[in-house]
Amino acid sequence: MMKTIGIIGAGAAGLCGARHALAAAGMTPIVWEQSTKVGGTWVYTPELGKDKYGLPIHSSMYKNLKTNLPKETMAFPDFPFPDGEESFIHHTEVLKYLESYCDHFNIKPYIKFRHHVQEVSPVMKEESPPAWNVTVKDLETNVSSTTTCDALLICNGHYSIPRIPHIRNIDCFKGRKIHSHDYREPFLYKDDTVVILGAASSGLDICLEISGVARKVFLSHNQPVNHPSDFPANVEQVRGVVEATENGFNLMDGSHIEADVIMFCTGYEFSFPFLTKDCGITVEDNVVKPLYKHLIHSAYPSMAFIGIPFLVCPFPLFDFQAKHYLATLTGHLQLPSSEEMASITSEEMNQKNEDGIPLRHYHKMGMDGQRIWKKSSKKLAVAPQILICSPCLQLFSLD
Repeated sequence: MMKTIGIIGAGAAGLCGARHALAAAGMTPIVWEQSTKVGGTWVYTPELGKDKYGLPIHSSMYKNLKTNLPKETMAFPDFPFPDGEESFIHHTEVLKYLESYCDHFNIKPYIKFRHHVQEVSPVMKEESPPAWNVTVKDLETNVSSTTTCDALLICNGHYSIPRIPHIRNIDCFKGRKIHSHDYREPFLYKDDTVVILGAASSGLDICLEISGVARKVFLSHNQPVNHPSDFPANVEQVRGVVEATENGFNLMDGSHIEADVIMFCTGYEFSFPFLTKDCGITVEDNVVKPLYKHLIHSAYPSMAFIGIPFLVCPFPLFDFQAKHYLATLTGHLQLPSSEEMASITSEEMNQKNEDGIPLRHYHKMGMDGQRIWKKSSKKLAVAPQILICSPCLQLFSLD
């Protein structure tokens, strides 16, 4: 019997899920995408706030962004980027790549564009995982409809809902407050003094871009040591912000800086507003629960989340996750019981806690959380072909 695989989102993760569902026997994907095109976070728009339908702008892409990973490690394993001299490419090239991927695997006929997912609820079955009722609104006709899916892939991304830390008296600050989600171009900060709060990838990149037009940029962070790179003369690294004043900020080391703008480069929240309480998914301290190996709903394994881990090589990870999950649906891979999956997850969390890793970093992989996988030999290798999340590597060896 043909299984219907619902997929929420037509970004890189959703396209990958659909591509492998189409390749699996007995599966038909249906992809809901609220925009007019594929690409998810890689679709740049100058718009801020909400779109013409009153929905929040999804993409956090800014105009000049280039990848911070070389395209050679970014590609899906079965679909390389086009040849070219540059390894670090402009975001428009990544979008073209995803559009080509969609066309090559003939995914577009299975995508319902301008369809906004309103609600997902389980359809309980005896002695088997639930099916899922997915209610969506056609944004063009304003008509809602419900589809029942045998399994569901959540691929709505996690770079669209800003995380803004609490700062004492922030409402007293008379300058501009912005999250990097709403950053598009540097010219708006000409001759300003700007505090960039956060020194991860986006904070560093935007800091350097704004420094070309701003009078002064303070790169504010609480990392143990300053970044050793040579910064422009108008960039100064300072400690983290703890309190706002009318014209500036008090810092953790007791010093004070004055500023016209504070930009929060402080990351994003996991958010699944369409999931009803009966779905059994919660987000606690930046951890999506209850997920087995950061992927499968351990209580209801007919639901999975592609792309939850961060600080990873994303497209190869999506590919591996999609193949693994679909193998559980086709019967090629047997999952542990729900109780066993929950126990394994608890042990992993306890181990990270013993290793001194904060709970909020449970889904953070980085170098320590990834391993090098040489597909041709099925062994860990020194020369990387595909970088994947090691918890997933423990699950499944792919042919």
